[in-house]
Amino acid sequence: MMGREPPKQPSLFYTRFNLDQRISPNHPLRAIDQIIDFDFIYDEVRDAYDHNGNVSVPPPVILKMETTGETTGSGLNI
Repeated sequence: MMGREPPKQPSLFYTRFNLDQRISPNHPLRAIDQIIDFDFIYDEVRDAYDHNGNVSVPPPVILKMETTGETTGSGLNI
């Protein structure tokens, strides 16, 4: 079953840790996030998911992880 991406959460798990403050304003991934709406992937992969079973990692999250890996050279090897 396809999961849906929750709204952005700047504070993550700790109230004193704010992700927006930790990433520089001119970081390349911020520009990518402004240009690309990753929600398009839901329609592209809809037929690959069943209506039964556990909820998956949301497809945009997987695509963002891959984009981050390729952009930073860390490669996620999914």
